[in-house]
Amino acid sequence: MKVFLDLMWFFKQEKKAYVNGIFLLLFVALLQLVPPKVVGIVVDSIKNGELTAQALIMWVGILIVVALMMYVLRYYWRIMIFGSAVKLSKLLRNRLYQHFTNMSQTFYQKKRVGDLMAHATNDLQAIQQTAGAGVLTFVDSLATGGFVIIAMAATISWKLTLICLIPMPFMALLTSWYGTLLHKRFHKAQEAFSSLNDKTQESVSGIKVIKTFGQEKEDIEDFRRQSEDVVQKNISVAKVDSLFDPTISIIVGISFFLSIAFGSRYVIAGELTIGQLVSFTTYLGLLIWPMLAFGWLFNIVERGRASYDRVSALLAEEIDIKDDETGINEVPSGDIEYRIEEFAYAGEQEMLLKDIHFRLERGETLGIAGKTGAGKTTLLKLLFREFEGYKGEILFAGNPISRYKVGKLREAIGYVPQEHFLFSATVAENIAFTRPDADLEDIYAAAKLANIHEDILEFTEGYKTVAGERGVSLSGGQKQRISIARALMMNPEVLMLDDSLSAVDAKTEEAILTSLRAERAGKTTIITAHRLSAIQHANLILVLDEGRIVQRGTHDELMAEDGWYKNMYLRQQLEELVEHGG
Repeated sequence: MKVFLDLMWFFKQEKKAYVNGIFLLLFVALLQLVPPKVVGIVVDSIKNGELTAQALIMWVGILIVVALMMYVLRYYWRIMIFGSAVKLSKLLRNRLYQHFTNMSQTFYQKKRVGDLMAHATNDLQAIQQTAGAGVLTFVDSLATGGFVIIAMAATISWKLTLICLIPMPFMALLTSWYGTLLHKRFHKAQEAFSSLNDKTQESVSGIKVIKTFGQEKEDIEDFRRQSEDVVQKNISVAKVDSLFDPTISIIVGISFFLSIAFGSRYVIAGELTIGQLVSFTTYLGLLIWPMLAFGWLFNIVERGRASYDRVSALLAEEIDIKDDETGINEVPSGDIEYRIEEFAYAGEQEMLLKDIHFRLERGETLGIAGKTGAGKTTLLKLLFREFEGYKGEILFAGNPISRYKVGKLREAIGYVPQEHFLFSATVAENIAFTRPDADLEDIYAAAKLANIHEDILEFTEGYKTVAGERGVSLSGGQKQRISIARALMMNPEVLMLDDSLSAVDAKTEEAILTSLRAERAGKTTIITAHRLSAIQHANLILVLDEGRIVQRGTHDELMAEDGWYKNMYLRQQLEELVEHGG
Protein backbone atom coordinates (compact mmCIF):
# COMPACT_ATOMS: atom_id res chain seq x y z
CA MET A 1 0.00 0.00 0.00
CA LYS A 2 3.08 2.23 -0.27
CA VAL A 3 1.64 3.92 -3.35
CA PHE A 4 -1.13 5.49 -1.20
CA LEU A 5 1.57 7.09 0.97
CA ASP A 6 3.37 8.28 -2.15
CA LEU A 7 0.14 9.89 -3.36
CA MET A 8 -0.67 11.47 0.01
CA TRP A 9 0.35 14.89 -1.33
CA PHE A 10 -2.52 14.67 -3.82
CA PHE A 11 -5.03 13.27 -1.32
CA LYS A 12 -4.30 16.28 0.90
CA GLN A 13 -4.74 18.59 -2.07
CA GLU A 14 -8.14 17.06 -2.88
CA LYS A 15 -9.00 16.46 0.78
CA LYS A 16 -12.54 17.81 0.60
CA ALA A 17 -13.55 15.60 -2.34
CA TYR A 18 -11.98 12.46 -0.90
CA VAL A 19 -13.31 13.00 2.64
CA ASN A 20 -16.86 13.60 1.38
CA GLY A 21 -16.62 10.69 -1.06
CA ILE A 22 -15.33 8.30 1.62
CA PHE A 23 -18.00 9.48 4.07
CA LEU A 24 -20.74 8.69 1.52
CA LEU A 25 -19.04 5.37 0.78
CA LEU A 26 -19.10 4.46 4.49
CA PHE A 27 -22.74 5.48 4.75
CA VAL A 28 -23.60 3.19 1.83
CA ALA A 29 -21.71 0.36 3.55
CA LEU A 30 -23.89 0.88 6.64
CA LEU A 31 -27.07 0.95 4.57
CA GLN A 32 -26.08 -2.44 3.07
CA LEU A 33 -26.52 -3.97 6.52
CA VAL A 34 -30.24 -3.18 6.55
CA PRO A 35 -31.63 -5.64 3.92
CA PRO A 36 -30.17 -8.85 5.50
CA LYS A 37 -31.53 -7.80 8.90
CA VAL A 38 -34.96 -7.09 7.43
CA VAL A 39 -34.98 -10.48 5.65
CA GLY A 40 -34.16 -12.26 8.92
CA ILE A 41 -36.95 -10.46 10.79
CA VAL A 42 -39.47 -11.26 8.05
CA VAL A 43 -38.41 -14.95 7.99
CA ASP A 44 -38.88 -15.25 11.76
CA SER A 45 -42.24 -13.46 11.54
CA ILE A 46 -43.39 -15.95 8.88
CA LYS A 47 -42.15 -18.90 10.96
CA ASN A 48 -43.97 -17.64 14.05
CA GLY A 49 -47.11 -16.72 12.09
CA GLU A 50 -46.83 -13.08 13.15
CA LEU A 51 -46.35 -11.40 9.74
CA THR A 52 -49.18 -9.01 8.79
CA ALA A 53 -49.80 -7.20 5.50
CA GLN A 54 -49.14 -3.86 7.18
CA ALA A 55 -45.81 -5.08 8.58
CA LEU A 56 -44.79 -6.53 5.20
CA ILE A 57 -45.58 -3.23 3.44
CA MET A 58 -43.53 -1.38 6.08
CA TRP A 59 -40.49 -3.64 5.61
CA VAL A 60 -40.77 -3.47 1.82
CA GLY A 61 -41.00 0.34 2.07
CA ILE A 62 -37.85 0.43 4.21
CA LEU A 63 -35.99 -1.69 1.60
CA ILE A 64 -37.12 0.65 -1.21
CA VAL A 65 -36.01 3.77 0.69
CA VAL A 66 -32.63 2.16 1.49
CA ALA A 67 -32.18 1.15 -2.18
CA LEU A 68 -32.95 4.69 -3.40
CA MET A 69 -30.57 6.24 -0.87
CA MET A 70 -27.79 3.84 -1.92
CA TYR A 71 -28.44 4.67 -5.58
CA VAL A 72 -28.10 8.43 -5.03
CA LEU A 73 -25.14 8.22 -2.66
CA ARG A 74 -23.22 5.89 -4.99
CA TYR A 75 -23.69 8.39 -7.81
CA TYR A 76 -22.16 11.22 -5.78
CA TRP A 77 -19.22 9.33 -4.26
CA ARG A 78 -18.24 8.16 -7.72
CA ILE A 79 -18.12 11.75 -8.95
CA MET A 80 -16.02 12.81 -5.96
CA ILE A 81 -13.49 9.93 -5.94
CA PHE A 82 -13.25 9.10 -9.63
CA GLY A 83 -13.41 12.80 -10.56
CA SER A 84 -10.42 13.48 -8.29
CA ALA A 85 -8.52 10.58 -9.89
CA VAL A 86 -9.00 12.19 -13.31
CA LYS A 87 -7.58 15.42 -11.88
CA LEU A 88 -4.50 13.51 -10.71
CA SER A 89 -3.97 12.12 -14.20
CA LYS A 90 -4.29 15.61 -15.68
CA LEU A 91 -1.90 17.08 -13.09
CA LEU A 92 0.79 14.43 -13.66
CA ARG A 93 0.39 14.68 -17.43
CA ASN A 94 0.95 18.44 -17.28
CA ARG A 95 3.95 17.97 -14.98
CA LEU A 96 5.45 15.43 -17.35
CA TYR A 97 4.93 17.66 -20.37
CA GLN A 98 6.44 20.66 -18.62
CA HIS A 99 9.34 18.48 -17.47
CA PHE A 100 9.90 17.30 -21.04
CA THR A 101 10.02 20.87 -22.32
CA ASN A 102 12.52 21.89 -19.63
CA MET A 103 14.93 19.04 -20.25
CA SER A 104 18.07 19.53 -22.32
CA GLN A 105 19.26 17.65 -25.38
CA THR A 106 21.26 15.30 -23.16
CA PHE A 107 18.02 13.95 -21.69
CA TYR A 108 16.60 13.11 -25.12
CA GLN A 109 19.82 11.44 -26.16
CA LYS A 110 19.30 8.95 -23.32
CA LYS A 111 15.51 8.49 -23.58
CA ARG A 112 13.41 6.97 -26.32
CA VAL A 113 10.40 8.90 -27.62
CA GLY A 114 8.11 5.86 -27.45
CA ASP A 115 9.12 5.24 -23.84
CA LEU A 116 8.29 8.84 -22.89
CA MET A 117 4.92 8.51 -24.64
CA ALA A 118 4.19 5.33 -22.68
CA HIS A 119 4.88 7.17 -19.42
CA ALA A 120 2.44 9.92 -20.41
CA THR A 121 -0.33 7.49 -21.41
CA ASN A 122 -0.27 3.92 -20.11
CA ASP A 123 1.48 4.63 -16.81
CA LEU A 124 -0.78 7.57 -16.01
CA GLN A 125 -3.86 5.41 -16.60
CA ALA A 126 -2.58 2.91 -14.03
CA ILE A 127 -1.93 5.72 -11.51
CA GLN A 128 -5.40 7.16 -12.15
CA GLN A 129 -6.89 3.74 -11.45
CA THR A 130 -5.04 3.65 -8.12
CA ALA A 131 -6.35 7.06 -7.04
CA GLY A 132 -9.89 6.14 -8.14
CA ALA A 133 -10.77 2.46 -8.13
CA GLY A 134 -7.89 1.79 -5.72
CA VAL A 135 -9.24 4.14 -3.07
CA LEU A 136 -12.73 2.77 -3.64
CA THR A 137 -11.74 -0.88 -3.17
CA PHE A 138 -9.50 -0.09 -0.20
CA VAL A 139 -12.16 1.83 1.73
CA ASP A 140 -15.11 -0.24 0.57
CA SER A 141 -13.49 -3.60 1.28
CA LEU A 142 -12.43 -2.54 4.77
CA ALA A 143 -15.64 -0.67 5.58
CA THR A 144 -18.12 -3.17 4.17
CA GLY A 145 -16.15 -6.11 5.50
CA GLY A 146 -15.71 -4.51 8.91
CA PHE A 147 -19.35 -3.43 9.26
CA VAL A 148 -20.62 -6.83 8.14
CA ILE A 149 -18.38 -8.71 10.56
CA ILE A 150 -19.41 -6.40 13.42
CA ALA A 151 -23.10 -6.85 12.54
CA MET A 152 -22.69 -10.63 12.38
CA ALA A 153 -20.89 -10.78 15.72
CA ALA A 154 -22.94 -8.19 17.61
CA THR A 155 -26.45 -8.94 16.40
CA ILE A 156 -26.36 -12.68 15.63
CA SER A 157 -23.51 -14.81 17.04
CA TRP A 158 -19.92 -13.92 17.81
CA LYS A 159 -18.98 -17.63 18.06
CA LEU A 160 -20.28 -18.43 14.56
CA THR A 161 -18.57 -15.28 13.25
CA LEU A 162 -15.19 -16.39 14.61
CA ILE A 163 -15.62 -19.86 13.15
CA CYS A 164 -16.40 -18.44 9.70
CA LEU A 165 -13.36 -16.14 9.83
CA ILE A 166 -10.89 -19.00 10.41
CA PRO A 167 -9.94 -19.28 6.65
CA MET A 168 -9.34 -15.50 6.29
CA PRO A 169 -5.64 -15.39 7.39
CA PHE A 170 -4.81 -17.87 4.61
CA MET A 171 -6.41 -15.55 2.09
CA ALA A 172 -4.40 -12.58 3.41
CA LEU A 173 -1.12 -14.50 3.08
CA LEU A 174 -1.86 -15.77 -0.42
CA THR A 175 -3.08 -12.42 -1.80
CA SER A 176 0.00 -10.68 -0.35
CA TRP A 177 2.24 -13.16 -2.15
CA TYR A 178 0.28 -12.72 -5.38
CA GLY A 179 0.67 -8.94 -5.04
CA THR A 180 4.46 -9.18 -4.83
CA LEU A 181 4.57 -11.36 -7.95
CA LEU A 182 2.18 -9.02 -9.76
CA HIS A 183 4.33 -5.95 -9.05
CA LYS A 184 7.45 -7.52 -10.55
CA ARG A 185 5.69 -8.88 -13.61
CA PHE A 186 3.67 -5.73 -14.31
CA HIS A 187 6.86 -3.63 -14.20
CA LYS A 188 8.33 -5.83 -16.93
CA ALA A 189 5.07 -5.67 -18.91
CA GLN A 190 5.13 -1.87 -18.83
CA GLU A 191 8.74 -1.84 -20.03
CA ALA A 192 7.81 -4.15 -22.90
CA PHE A 193 4.90 -1.86 -23.81
CA SER A 194 7.27 1.12 -23.81
CA SER A 195 9.59 -0.69 -26.22
CA LEU A 196 6.70 -1.57 -28.52
CA ASN A 197 5.46 2.02 -28.38
CA ASP A 198 8.93 3.25 -29.32
CA LYS A 199 9.15 0.73 -32.16
CA THR A 200 5.77 1.84 -33.54
CA GLN A 201 6.68 5.53 -33.39
CA GLU A 202 10.05 4.88 -35.03
CA SER A 203 8.62 2.73 -37.82
CA VAL A 204 5.83 5.17 -38.69
CA SER A 205 8.28 8.11 -38.70
CA GLY A 206 10.75 6.19 -40.84
CA ILE A 207 8.25 4.55 -43.18
CA LYS A 208 9.80 6.26 -46.22
CA VAL A 209 13.22 4.78 -45.45
CA ILE A 210 11.72 1.34 -44.76
CA LYS A 211 9.91 1.33 -48.09
CA THR A 212 12.85 2.77 -50.02
CA PHE A 213 15.11 -0.08 -48.90
CA GLY A 214 12.39 -2.71 -49.19
CA GLN A 215 12.55 -3.66 -45.52
CA GLU A 216 8.80 -3.99 -44.94
CA LYS A 217 8.93 -7.73 -44.18
CA GLU A 218 11.85 -7.36 -41.80
CA ASP A 219 10.19 -4.44 -40.03
CA ILE A 220 6.90 -6.32 -39.73
CA GLU A 221 8.76 -9.32 -38.31
CA ASP A 222 10.55 -7.09 -35.79
CA PHE A 223 7.23 -5.53 -34.79
CA ARG A 224 5.62 -8.98 -34.50
CA ARG A 225 8.44 -10.18 -32.26
CA GLN A 226 8.15 -7.18 -29.93
CA SER A 227 4.36 -7.42 -29.93
CA GLU A 228 4.63 -11.09 -28.98
CA ASP A 229 6.95 -10.13 -26.13
CA VAL A 230 4.32 -7.66 -24.84
CA VAL A 231 1.66 -10.36 -25.07
CA GLN A 232 3.79 -12.90 -23.21
CA LYS A 233 4.65 -10.49 -20.41
CA ASN A 234 1.00 -9.46 -20.04
CA ILE A 235 -0.05 -13.12 -20.02
CA SER A 236 2.49 -13.56 -17.23
CA VAL A 237 0.70 -10.77 -15.35
CA ALA A 238 -2.70 -12.31 -16.14
CA LYS A 239 -1.58 -15.69 -14.76
CA VAL A 240 -0.97 -14.12 -11.36
CA ASP A 241 -4.06 -11.93 -11.63
CA SER A 242 -6.21 -14.99 -12.36
CA LEU A 243 -5.20 -16.59 -9.05
CA PHE A 244 -7.03 -13.98 -6.96
CA ASP A 245 -10.65 -14.88 -7.76
CA PRO A 246 -10.33 -18.69 -7.42
CA THR A 247 -8.43 -18.33 -4.15
CA ILE A 248 -11.03 -15.96 -2.73
CA SER A 249 -13.88 -18.14 -4.00
CA ILE A 250 -12.43 -21.18 -2.23
CA ILE A 251 -12.00 -19.21 1.01
CA VAL A 252 -15.56 -17.87 0.78
CA GLY A 253 -16.86 -21.38 0.01
CA ILE A 254 -15.14 -22.74 3.10
CA SER A 255 -16.66 -19.94 5.19
CA PHE A 256 -20.15 -20.72 3.83
CA PHE A 257 -19.67 -24.40 4.61
CA LEU A 258 -18.63 -23.56 8.18
CA SER A 259 -21.58 -21.19 8.64
CA ILE A 260 -24.14 -23.79 7.46
CA ALA A 261 -22.54 -26.68 9.37
CA PHE A 262 -22.14 -24.92 12.70
CA GLY A 263 -25.16 -22.59 12.24
CA SER A 264 -27.48 -25.56 11.80
CA ARG A 265 -26.21 -27.04 15.06
CA TYR A 266 -26.82 -23.72 16.83
CA VAL A 267 -30.39 -23.60 15.44
CA ILE A 268 -31.07 -27.16 16.65
CA ALA A 269 -29.57 -26.28 20.04
CA GLY A 270 -31.83 -23.22 20.21
CA GLU A 271 -28.95 -20.70 20.23
CA LEU A 272 -30.07 -19.22 16.88
CA THR A 273 -33.38 -18.80 15.07
CA ILE A 274 -33.95 -19.74 11.44
CA GLY A 275 -34.26 -16.04 10.61
CA GLN A 276 -30.94 -15.25 12.30
CA LEU A 277 -29.18 -18.02 10.32
CA VAL A 278 -30.70 -16.65 7.09
CA SER A 279 -29.49 -13.14 8.05
CA PHE A 280 -26.05 -14.56 8.91
CA THR A 281 -25.63 -16.33 5.56
CA THR A 282 -26.90 -13.20 3.76
CA TYR A 283 -24.31 -11.12 5.62
CA LEU A 284 -21.72 -13.70 4.67
CA GLY A 285 -22.76 -13.21 1.06
CA LEU A 286 -22.06 -9.49 1.51
CA LEU A 287 -18.49 -10.43 2.47
CA ILE A 288 -17.86 -11.87 -1.00
CA TRP A 289 -17.48 -8.38 -2.55
CA PRO A 290 -15.01 -7.09 0.07
CA MET A 291 -12.92 -10.23 -0.37
CA LEU A 292 -12.97 -9.98 -4.17
CA ALA A 293 -12.32 -6.24 -3.89
CA PHE A 294 -9.37 -6.97 -1.64
CA GLY A 295 -7.85 -9.17 -4.34
CA TRP A 296 -8.66 -6.59 -7.00
CA LEU A 297 -7.08 -3.96 -4.76
CA PHE A 298 -3.74 -5.77 -4.85
CA ASN A 299 -3.95 -5.85 -8.62
CA ILE A 300 -4.70 -2.13 -8.95
CA VAL A 301 -2.22 -1.02 -6.29
CA GLU A 302 0.70 -3.05 -7.61
CA ARG A 303 0.09 -1.80 -11.15
CA GLY A 304 -0.20 1.75 -9.85
CA ARG A 305 2.93 1.45 -7.75
CA ALA A 306 5.00 0.15 -10.67
CA SER A 307 3.74 2.96 -12.91
CA TYR A 308 4.15 5.65 -10.23
CA ASP A 309 7.73 4.51 -9.63
CA ARG A 310 8.45 4.84 -13.37
CA VAL A 311 6.86 8.30 -13.61
CA SER A 312 8.52 9.51 -10.38
CA ALA A 313 11.92 8.37 -11.62
CA LEU A 314 11.36 10.35 -14.80
CA LEU A 315 10.27 13.49 -12.94
CA ALA A 316 13.27 13.12 -10.62
CA GLU A 317 15.66 13.54 -13.56
CA GLU A 318 17.66 16.69 -12.91
CA ILE A 319 17.24 19.62 -15.29
CA ASP A 320 20.70 20.26 -16.73
CA ILE A 321 20.18 23.84 -17.85
CA LYS A 322 18.98 26.01 -14.98
CA ASP A 323 18.35 29.73 -14.67
CA ASP A 324 20.47 31.85 -12.39
CA GLU A 325 17.92 33.30 -9.93
CA THR A 326 19.80 36.62 -9.99
CA GLY A 327 20.43 36.37 -13.73
CA ILE A 328 19.93 39.07 -16.34
CA ASN A 329 16.32 39.17 -17.47
CA GLU A 330 16.77 40.89 -20.82
CA VAL A 331 17.48 39.85 -24.40
CA PRO A 332 21.25 40.18 -25.06
CA SER A 333 22.59 42.22 -27.95
CA GLY A 334 26.25 42.76 -28.75
CA ASP A 335 29.55 41.03 -29.48
CA ILE A 336 30.08 37.30 -28.99
CA GLU A 337 33.28 35.81 -27.63
CA TYR A 338 34.23 32.17 -27.13
CA ARG A 339 36.86 31.26 -24.53
CA ILE A 340 36.49 27.48 -24.33
CA GLU A 341 39.39 25.33 -23.17
CA GLU A 342 37.61 21.99 -23.63
CA PHE A 343 34.17 20.40 -23.77
CA ALA A 344 32.86 16.81 -23.71
CA TYR A 345 29.34 15.40 -23.42
CA ALA A 346 28.28 14.33 -19.94
CA GLY A 347 29.68 10.92 -19.04
CA GLU A 348 32.09 10.81 -21.99
CA GLN A 349 35.87 11.12 -21.92
CA GLU A 350 36.49 12.20 -25.51
CA MET A 351 36.74 15.98 -25.90
CA LEU A 352 34.54 17.35 -28.68
CA LEU A 353 35.92 20.88 -28.53
CA LYS A 354 39.40 22.03 -27.52
CA ASP A 355 41.01 25.46 -27.37
CA ILE A 356 38.19 27.41 -29.05
CA HIS A 357 38.96 31.13 -28.89
CA PHE A 358 37.51 33.80 -31.18
CA ARG A 359 35.55 37.06 -31.09
CA LEU A 360 32.67 38.04 -33.36
CA GLU A 361 31.64 41.68 -33.54
CA ARG A 362 27.97 42.52 -33.62
CA GLY A 363 26.70 42.64 -37.21
CA GLU A 364 29.43 40.37 -38.57
CA THR A 365 29.02 37.01 -40.23
CA LEU A 366 30.89 33.95 -39.02
CA GLY A 367 31.43 30.94 -41.25
CA ILE A 368 32.35 27.56 -39.79
CA ALA A 369 33.65 24.72 -41.96
CA GLY A 370 35.18 21.33 -41.39
CA LYS A 371 34.69 17.61 -41.84
CA THR A 372 31.62 15.80 -40.56
CA GLY A 373 31.96 15.34 -36.81
CA ALA A 374 34.46 18.18 -36.44
CA GLY A 375 32.27 19.90 -33.79
CA LYS A 376 30.51 22.59 -35.84
CA THR A 377 26.98 21.95 -34.54
CA THR A 378 28.19 21.51 -30.97
CA LEU A 379 29.91 24.91 -31.19
CA LEU A 380 26.59 26.54 -32.10
CA LYS A 381 24.51 24.71 -29.50
CA LEU A 382 26.77 25.87 -26.69
CA LEU A 383 25.81 29.47 -27.48
CA PHE A 384 22.13 28.96 -26.68
CA ARG A 385 22.91 26.65 -23.73
CA GLU A 386 21.66 23.38 -25.11
CA PHE A 387 24.77 21.87 -23.52
CA GLU A 388 26.85 23.00 -20.58
CA GLY A 389 29.74 21.63 -18.57
CA TYR A 390 32.59 23.10 -20.63
CA LYS A 391 35.79 24.50 -19.22
CA GLY A 392 35.92 28.20 -20.00
CA GLU A 393 33.20 30.71 -20.84
CA ILE A 394 31.17 32.22 -23.66
CA LEU A 395 30.45 35.94 -23.52
CA PHE A 396 27.47 37.66 -25.13
CA ALA A 397 27.41 41.45 -24.92
CA GLY A 398 30.22 41.25 -22.35
CA ASN A 399 28.38 38.87 -19.98
CA PRO A 400 28.77 35.10 -19.56
CA ILE A 401 25.76 33.45 -21.21
CA SER A 402 25.07 31.60 -17.94
CA ARG A 403 24.13 34.97 -16.41
CA TYR A 404 21.16 35.40 -18.76
CA LYS A 405 17.79 33.82 -18.20
CA VAL A 406 17.58 30.90 -20.62
CA GLY A 407 14.36 32.17 -22.18
CA LYS A 408 15.81 35.64 -22.80
CA LEU A 409 19.05 34.26 -24.21
CA ARG A 410 17.16 32.10 -26.70
CA GLU A 411 14.93 35.01 -27.73
CA ALA A 412 18.09 36.56 -29.18
CA ILE A 413 18.91 33.51 -31.30
CA GLY A 414 17.14 32.13 -34.35
CA TYR A 415 18.43 28.61 -34.95
CA VAL A 416 17.87 26.60 -38.12
CA PRO A 417 19.08 23.03 -37.45
CA GLN A 418 20.36 20.43 -39.88
CA GLU A 419 17.30 18.26 -39.25
CA HIS A 420 14.28 20.34 -40.16
CA PHE A 421 11.15 19.64 -38.15
CA LEU A 422 7.84 20.93 -39.45
CA PHE A 423 4.59 20.48 -37.58
CA SER A 424 1.44 18.92 -39.00
CA ALA A 425 -0.05 22.34 -39.66
CA THR A 426 -0.36 24.73 -42.59
CA VAL A 427 2.74 26.23 -44.18
CA ALA A 428 1.72 29.66 -42.86
CA GLU A 429 1.36 28.31 -39.32
CA ASN A 430 4.77 26.65 -39.53
CA ILE A 431 6.43 29.89 -40.62
CA ALA A 432 4.58 31.88 -37.93
CA PHE A 433 5.46 29.35 -35.21
CA THR A 434 7.65 31.84 -33.32
CA ARG A 435 5.07 34.63 -33.81
CA PRO A 436 1.59 33.08 -33.82
CA ASP A 437 -0.05 36.52 -34.01
CA ALA A 438 1.89 37.58 -37.11
CA ASP A 439 -0.14 38.83 -40.08
CA LEU A 440 0.15 37.40 -43.58
CA GLU A 441 2.31 40.26 -44.83
CA ASP A 442 5.01 39.44 -42.28
CA ILE A 443 4.78 35.76 -43.20
CA TYR A 444 5.11 36.59 -46.90
CA ALA A 445 8.13 38.83 -46.18
CA ALA A 446 9.93 36.07 -44.27
CA ALA A 447 9.13 33.55 -47.02
CA LYS A 448 10.50 35.88 -49.68
CA LEU A 449 13.72 36.34 -47.71
CA ALA A 450 14.06 32.57 -47.55
CA ASN A 451 13.31 32.33 -51.30
CA ILE A 452 10.34 29.99 -50.71
CA HIS A 453 7.43 32.36 -51.43
CA GLU A 454 7.07 31.41 -55.11
CA ASP A 455 7.21 27.70 -54.31
CA ILE A 456 4.47 28.06 -51.72
CA LEU A 457 2.20 29.87 -54.17
CA GLU A 458 2.45 26.85 -56.45
CA PHE A 459 1.26 24.48 -53.69
CA THR A 460 -2.31 23.16 -54.02
CA GLU A 461 -3.67 25.51 -51.34
CA GLY A 462 -0.81 27.98 -51.15
CA TYR A 463 0.02 29.05 -47.63
CA LYS A 464 -2.94 27.01 -46.33
CA THR A 465 -1.36 23.77 -47.53
CA VAL A 466 -0.89 21.33 -44.66
CA ALA A 467 2.77 20.39 -44.42
CA GLY A 468 2.02 16.95 -43.00
CA GLU A 469 3.70 15.44 -39.97
CA ARG A 470 7.40 16.38 -40.00
CA GLY A 471 6.80 18.00 -43.39
CA VAL A 472 6.51 14.67 -45.23
CA SER A 473 4.75 16.29 -48.18
CA LEU A 474 7.63 18.70 -48.90
CA SER A 475 11.05 18.30 -50.49
CA GLY A 476 14.24 18.69 -48.44
CA GLY A 477 14.99 22.10 -49.96
CA GLN A 478 11.47 23.36 -49.29
CA LYS A 479 11.62 22.22 -45.67
CA GLN A 480 14.98 23.94 -45.25
CA ARG A 481 13.72 27.24 -46.61
CA ILE A 482 10.50 27.13 -44.56
CA SER A 483 12.66 26.53 -41.47
CA ILE A 484 14.79 29.55 -42.38
CA ALA A 485 11.64 31.67 -42.84
CA ARG A 486 10.43 30.50 -39.41
CA ALA A 487 13.68 31.65 -37.80
CA LEU A 488 13.57 34.97 -39.64
CA MET A 489 10.10 35.67 -38.21
CA MET A 490 11.83 36.20 -34.86
CA ASN A 491 14.04 38.92 -36.37
CA PRO A 492 16.75 37.53 -34.07
CA GLU A 493 19.86 39.29 -32.90
CA VAL A 494 21.83 36.20 -33.96
CA LEU A 495 20.78 33.95 -36.84
CA MET A 496 22.35 30.47 -36.92
CA LEU A 497 22.19 28.45 -40.12
CA ASP A 498 23.50 24.98 -39.26
CA ASP A 499 24.24 23.51 -42.69
CA SER A 500 20.75 24.72 -43.59
CA LEU A 501 21.38 25.35 -47.27
CA SER A 502 22.65 21.90 -48.21
CA ALA A 503 19.45 20.87 -50.01
CA VAL A 504 19.17 23.94 -52.26
CA ASP A 505 21.05 24.61 -55.47
CA ALA A 506 23.88 27.13 -55.70
CA LYS A 507 21.68 29.78 -57.36
CA THR A 508 19.01 29.57 -54.63
CA GLU A 509 21.70 29.58 -51.97
CA GLU A 510 23.21 32.78 -53.36
CA ALA A 511 19.77 34.44 -53.57
CA ILE A 512 19.05 33.62 -49.91
CA LEU A 513 22.44 34.82 -48.68
CA THR A 514 22.18 38.03 -50.68
CA SER A 515 18.75 38.74 -49.16
CA LEU A 516 20.04 38.04 -45.65
CA ARG A 517 23.02 40.37 -46.06
CA ALA A 518 20.72 43.16 -47.18
CA GLU A 519 17.97 42.65 -44.58
CA ARG A 520 20.12 41.75 -41.59
CA ALA A 521 22.63 44.58 -41.74
CA GLY A 522 23.85 45.27 -38.20
CA LYS A 523 22.85 41.82 -36.94
CA THR A 524 25.04 38.78 -36.42
CA THR A 525 24.85 35.66 -38.57
CA ILE A 526 26.62 32.34 -38.00
CA ILE A 527 26.68 29.75 -40.79
CA THR A 528 28.07 26.23 -40.76
CA ALA A 529 28.39 24.60 -44.16
CA HIS A 530 30.00 21.81 -46.10
CA ARG A 531 29.56 23.79 -49.34
CA LEU A 532 32.07 26.57 -48.86
CA SER A 533 30.35 28.97 -51.26
CA ALA A 534 27.81 29.52 -48.44
CA ILE A 535 30.44 31.10 -46.17
CA GLN A 536 32.94 32.72 -48.52
CA HIS A 537 31.41 36.16 -47.86
CA ALA A 538 31.83 35.83 -44.05
CA ASN A 539 33.88 38.32 -42.05
CA LEU A 540 35.54 35.45 -40.23
CA ILE A 541 35.83 31.80 -41.26
CA LEU A 542 36.87 29.05 -38.85
CA VAL A 543 37.96 25.61 -40.00
CA LEU A 544 37.49 22.90 -37.37
CA ASP A 545 39.19 19.53 -37.24
CA GLU A 546 38.56 17.11 -34.37
CA GLY A 547 37.20 19.95 -32.24
CA ARG A 548 40.11 22.35 -32.79
CA ILE A 549 40.42 25.50 -34.89
CA VAL A 550 43.03 24.61 -37.49
CA GLN A 551 42.50 27.62 -39.77
CA ARG A 552 40.94 31.06 -39.38
CA GLY A 553 40.59 34.20 -41.50
CA THR A 554 38.61 35.61 -44.39
CA HIS A 555 38.01 33.73 -47.63
CA ASP A 556 40.86 35.56 -49.38
CA GLU A 557 43.25 34.94 -46.49
CA LEU A 558 42.46 31.23 -46.38
CA MET A 559 42.79 30.90 -50.16
CA ALA A 560 46.24 32.47 -49.89
CA GLU A 561 47.53 29.63 -47.72
CA ASP A 562 47.73 25.93 -48.42
CA GLY A 563 45.34 24.02 -46.23
CA TRP A 564 42.06 22.16 -45.95
CA TYR A 565 39.93 25.20 -46.86
CA LYS A 566 41.72 25.97 -50.12
CA ASN A 567 41.84 22.34 -51.23
CA MET A 568 38.14 21.79 -50.46
CA TYR A 569 37.05 25.05 -52.10
CA LEU A 570 38.94 24.28 -55.35
CA ARG A 571 37.57 20.74 -55.38
CA GLN A 572 34.00 21.99 -54.98
CA GLN A 573 34.48 24.56 -57.71
CA LEU A 574 35.75 21.82 -60.02
CA GLU A 575 32.80 19.57 -59.16
CA GLU A 576 30.35 22.37 -59.89
CA LEU A 577 32.08 23.09 -63.21
CA VAL A 578 31.82 19.41 -64.21
CA GLU A 579 28.15 19.28 -63.19
CA HIS A 580 27.44 22.16 -65.58
CA GLY A 581 29.24 20.44 -68.47
CA GLY A 582 32.55 22.28 -68.15
